[in-house]
Amino acid sequence: MKGKTLAILGSGHLGQQIAHYAVADHHYDNIVYFDDFTSDKLRDGFEILGNSIRIEQEFANKSFDEMIIALGYNHLTKKKELFDRFIDVIPFGKIIHSSSWVDESAIVGAGCVIYPRCIVDANVVIEKNSILNIGCTIAHDTTIGEHCFLSPRVALAGFVKVENSCIIGINATIIDNVTITSKTQIGGGAVVIKNITSAGLYVGNPCRFIR
Repeated sequence: MKGKTLAILGSGHLGQQIAHYAVADHHYDNIVYFDDFTSDKLRDGFEILGNSIRIEQEFANKSFDEMIIALGYNHLTKKKELFDRFIDVIPFGKIIHSSSWVDESAIVGAGCVIYPRCIVDANVVIEKNSILNIGCTIAHDTTIGEHCFLSPRVALAGFVKVENSCIIGINATIIDNVTITSKTQIGGGAVVIKNITSAGLYVGNPCRFIR
């Protein structure tokens, strides 16, 4: 297929979702996958070109134009490792679904995916390699760090800072002027009302440290 081709590293459910949005929402014309954990040659009609070792060679062969890493929230350390490995040699794409509203002053970094029906307000920064799942609301002057995963319907108020490699669970709410330290997981439905300075798992309303 002619046109712009996106390489997705990871052909599991997350990779298949991103492939669907990439093509159905007209960001890319074709998909190829790389995957370290399958010997399959096709996924939903798109070719799997091999494992991550082949990425640089296939890019040199012009098999794709840009890449996105599709590893889920259980693999953020590996996702960061792969991003750091390829950022200087492979161009990373990004997908902002057409049903989402992103203010013109917002900054969305390379490798990010913003799912349908998200709202990204003025002066928001979403740093590299992060995912906003369906229906997230990010209020003004908030920063989401690199390699983060926001689950569906997360709501962040203004002047929030989510540092790198955080997981924010479904329907979680974070009030204004809160900072969440790197490598923190916020459970589904949790309400964060003060700074989190020690990494771990936090749940409840108001949220409390679990482990």
